[in-house]
Amino acid sequence: MTRRRPSRDSANTRRSHGERLKDEVYRQMFRLEAQRPGAERDLAIALLRAWMIAQSIPERRAEREWLKKISPICLQMIEAALKANNAAVHCPK
Repeated sequence: MTRRRPSRDSANTRRSHGERLKDEVYRQMFRLEAQRPGAERDLAIALLRAWMIAQSIPERRAEREWLKKISPICLQMIEAALKANNAAVHCPK
C-alpha cells in the first residue's frame, strides 16, 4: 500500500480554509464592535469552529498560534459587550 502525497491543490485548499477561518473570526469581531445583535454568540461560535478545525489537523500550527493570540482579545470583547448589554437592560434611558 502506498501513501498518497498531498497535492499542491490540497495545500492551497488548507491555506485558503485557514484564511476563511480568520476572515470569519475578524468579521464577527467587527460585528461585535458595531454592537450587532447576536454578535457575541456568533464570535464565540466562530472561535469554537476555528479551534476545532485547528486542533483536528496537525498541519494547522499557524492557525493554532494565531488563535492563541486572538482568542484573549475576542474573549475580552465578548465580556465587555455582555457587560454593556446588561448595564443597558438594568438602566434603561
